[in-house]
Amino acid sequence: TVSNNKSFFFFFYSAFPVCEKLVGPRAALSPADLNGTWAFIAGSLNHPSSMEALKQRDSITAFFSNNNETSTWSYTQVNRFGDQCEHMPYNITLEGSRFTFDVGNRFSLSGSFLYTTCPDCLVMQWVVESRKRRSMDLYLLSRRRILTQSELIEFKAQLRCFQLPAPIEMDSFKELCPKEPEN
Repeated sequence: TVSNNKSFFFFFYSAFPVCEKLVGPRAALSPADLNGTWAFIAGSLNHPSSMEALKQRDSITAFFSNNNETSTWSYTQVNRFGDQCEHMPYNITLEGSRFTFDVGNRFSLSGSFLYTTCPDCLVMQWVVESRKRRSMDLYLLSRRRILTQSELIEFKAQLRCFQLPAPIEMDSFKELCPKEPEN
């Protein structure tokens, strides 16, 4: 009946935060909140060839480090391709919920940490600009390898708010790479 449909739609829309909240910034992170190891859970990009490249990774790990309470952080991303680990160290500058990567003069990479209800997750929005590429990426990271269904639904709702494609989800059973390259 019509009344049942109305109550379903009211429940559906009232059960999920609106886009205004989902695309908003996260409260500032302290070093204790950010320092350490984070596993990439899922990601989506509006750049098709980069989205295909993301599919080739077995796992991705991010390591954040700041021991001196400055705005400059050490960020190392390690991509696993089968038995190979690709280490990519960067410095990032963090101001509140916004950050910029130091990538030399090769391209521009900035972004922000976005709202999430997940207690041990980060949602990172990246804006990549170069002569060949302009894209917006959204990544869900966590200290855990497996998230709840509601945490994944919230991230997928964020993707819809940004009009990004369905996410590539990392296999939680694939091994993460260590922070330091093996000799």
